Amino acid sequence: MTTNNIEWKFSEGLTGYEDAIGFMEARVEAIHKGTANELVWFLEHPPLYTAGTSSNTNDLLAPKRFPVYNAGRGGQYTYHGPGQRVVYVMLDLTNRGKDVRKYVADLERWVIETLAEFNVTGEKRDGRIGVWVDRGAGREEKIAAIGVRIRKWVTFHGICINVEPDLEHYSGIVPCGISAHGVTSLVDLGLTANMDDLDAALKRTWGGIFGGQD
Repeated sequence: MTTNNIEWKFSEGLTGYEDAIGFMEARVEAIHKGTANELVWFLEHPPLYTAGTSSNTNDLLAPKRFPVYNAGRGGQYTYHGPGQRVVYVMLDLTNRGKDVRKYVADLERWVIETLAEFNVTGEKRDGRIGVWVDRGAGREEKIAAIGVRIRKWVTFHGICINVEPDLEHYSGIVPCGISAHGVTSLVDLGLTANMDDLDAALKRTWGGIFGGQD
């Protein structure tokens, strides 16, 4: 599906992490050369941990539990697995102001506006990348992670939002290096939303932030 030169790709089943990285690297190069459209890619991964460029090995608590990959993106350790929507965003920032901070802020806004479609208040926190939910009584939990890489002004990696992953799988890492707060999901918050519901909301909110969506 392509809308105003932005292609939307939806992968069924589970996509291997190395396969995803290889695909993204080739697509980023093609976008840079002008031989392919920008791409927003929706997928799920099998259970795995990824290490960002700021990762502390002490935060990998169970190194043999799932495969561990060096992601090359910013950030620290993150979990991916079934029930979590991963969206890899490949945009050419040469056509979008070459403003990396704005791009990251736009990704956060995209997540927050999407969660609002489910009456979930997602919030940013100073010094903590990602999107958080206030559970009351001083309890905050992370519902979405953001990790970005830029090559030749083309973005890749992106966001992940927890729909209904096995939250216990996060116990093998200190997610994003933050041990004082937990993680949550749409289902953990008591919602009946599924992946299709989330995808539809992500598509609805995209155009007002990034353009290129009717």
